[in-house]
Amino acid sequence: MPTIAELLSQELGQKLEYVQNVIDLMDEGNTIPFIARYRKEMHGTMDDTTLRNLETRLNYLRNLQTRREEVKNSIENQGKLTEELSAAIDAAATLAEVEDLYRPYKQKRRTRASIAREKGLEPLAAAIFAQDGQDPAILAQDYVNPEKGVETVEDALQGASDIIAEDLSDDADIRKGLRELMNRRGVFTCKAENPENDSVYRLYYDFSQPISRILDHQILAINRGEKEGILKPNVTLPGNEGSALVCRAALKPTLNVSAFVRAAAEDAFDRLIFPSIQREVRSDLSDRAYGGAISNFALNLKPLLMQPPVKGFVTMGLDPGYKNGCKVAVVDATGKVLDTAVVYPTFSQRKKEEAIATLSVLMKKHIVRHIAIGNGTASRETEAMTVELLRNFPAASYAIVSEAGASVYSASPLAAEEFPEYDVNLRSAVSIARRLQDPLAELVKIDPKAIGVGQYQHDCPQKELDSALGAVVEDCVNAVGVDVNTASRSLLQQVSGLNATTAKNIVAYREENGAFTSRSQLKKVPKLGPKAFQQCAGFLRVPESKELLDNTGIHPESYDAAKALIALFGLKKGDDLKDLPAKLAEYGTSRAAAECAVGEPTLIDIAKELAKPGRDPRDELPAPILRKDVLEMKDLKPGMVLTGTVRNVIDFGVFVDIGVHQDGLVHISQVTNRRLKHPSEAVKVGDIVKVMVLEVDEGRHRISLSMKQVPKE
Repeated sequence: MPTIAELLSQELGQKLEYVQNVIDLMDEGNTIPFIARYRKEMHGTMDDTTLRNLETRLNYLRNLQTRREEVKNSIENQGKLTEELSAAIDAAATLAEVEDLYRPYKQKRRTRASIAREKGLEPLAAAIFAQDGQDPAILAQDYVNPEKGVETVEDALQGASDIIAEDLSDDADIRKGLRELMNRRGVFTCKAENPENDSVYRLYYDFSQPISRILDHQILAINRGEKEGILKPNVTLPGNEGSALVCRAALKPTLNVSAFVRAAAEDAFDRLIFPSIQREVRSDLSDRAYGGAISNFALNLKPLLMQPPVKGFVTMGLDPGYKNGCKVAVVDATGKVLDTAVVYPTFSQRKKEEAIATLSVLMKKHIVRHIAIGNGTASRETEAMTVELLRNFPAASYAIVSEAGASVYSASPLAAEEFPEYDVNLRSAVSIARRLQDPLAELVKIDPKAIGVGQYQHDCPQKELDSALGAVVEDCVNAVGVDVNTASRSLLQQVSGLNATTAKNIVAYREENGAFTSRSQLKKVPKLGPKAFQQCAGFLRVPESKELLDNTGIHPESYDAAKALIALFGLKKGDDLKDLPAKLAEYGTSRAAAECAVGEPTLIDIAKELAKPGRDPRDELPAPILRKDVLEMKDLKPGMVLTGTVRNVIDFGVFVDIGVHQDGLVHISQVTNRRLKHPSEAVKVGDIVKVMVLEVDEGRHRISLSMKQVPKE
């Protein structure tokens, strides 16, 4: 039997040594971001996604091994564990296969077969199943026993049939074969409970698709329609293929095939096996679809969190609304609130002019350079007002910002603690302004599920969804790095090695003692022990430190190597080190690594960090679109080519913000000229793309777009 490390090495295509090292590092309590960044020599520079996959499979295989042992112990306690059965359990590659093998030995509720066994009919069932040419009716005569409840030969035969049917139902090979047949030849059908009633599920009112070809978003839509009582799904096998498979397994290939055993096999299939397999297949399809939806959400969340920040400018946040007006917050370049207001631009022309006047005063007073507008209710009217406002401020611009989750954050205890002096509505305006300035720092305060870049996320298993999205947030925060003197508690607790308690203690320490002046000072924070320091230190930046290295992604354990590298080229701290990576390559990385007593991957990272101390990887991505004019749906015409921002990527297409209130949809068939399995193969959330308008349906608020039909420049 291969070890878990060997299995993972084969599955992931990684060296066994690297896989074992990662397992050991995880078991020692090291986090994925720390392992990915600071232990590259030990794992061959696997990225965080590969490491996460390894961790997931490691947990599954360990759970599988634990379940194997539990099952073998249970069967052994019954005195029924054979060498062959033990080997079969050890060889089972999935939990489903283990459960199939355990099925005959599981304690069952009282069934027709168990009642027949209590009546002493098991020997009769075995004799009939031997299929040696004896007449079942003659065999059954010896088992008629009114005292045991077997009144007639027919009673005895029925009991024997029930035992044979249950034994066939518990046969692991039969179940495995049927499961494979269902996945290969099965059909997923769906009907409407009330076909005359229209609904968003009309596409599935008369639906049929081979199980091997059904798509994840179709499964999720049908599941939801079933939950709402609108759809009635089913999985079937064509003809009698399933029954024939069970009969082939049950019947001996003799001239006198037993009609009795055939009838028992058909009963086993119809009454016991197929309903169970149907439930399993539905469950497996749902699990697959949920896994796909969770992966898709995580895939979309990462680029959303990694959107380039619009740094260094005073920003005004506008949270649009009708009844309660438009909430306004002005924040400085660090996100500190400078001013707030509420205006009512949708009430009347006079109120709109008053709103423009009020905002103009704030623009002049605080020298506002950017305006962030939430994309919710009344955003179109607010955008039109903003365009009028900016005619008097040519140096300023605006951007539409997704306000998904802003209301969740503004009503949270965290927001109340952060802004006790502001009401819920004004807090959301602050959040919108900060989302433009630093999307990551603001979005980490919100439950990722509320950010709205997935599909059917509320139907997914929430524990698995939370785990996957939490991993994305953690990876993003640690990839960017965190300023220990300005970061919120929410941001700090996402740093490798920190938790809610240590993050809170860091904030309390700097409030009491002033700004941190070195990384080593973190060791004085209560409950931040040596292991936590090792995990978090490289991800925390201290711009106020006299030690240049404290404001880089270089880990303190590599400071000596960094200083040795600088000295190797006759340089000193304070010199311009932007050419250091090129100098290193020219000198020879392996030679330099030996002289600096550090691994090559680590030395390359050190050189990059020294070349751009305090660098933000998000700055290298396309900047968000800042606008000065407004576009409305009625302005759109087929054939127009526009620039937009990808807002969501789902199974069947891409939603793009083109500057109107409604995002347009690029169907998967219109993304590229090549065939795609999923749109994420071509684009990701946050990408700036050119699109051509195909069709505009104002009544249904739908815009059809194409990326592949955009004329080449």
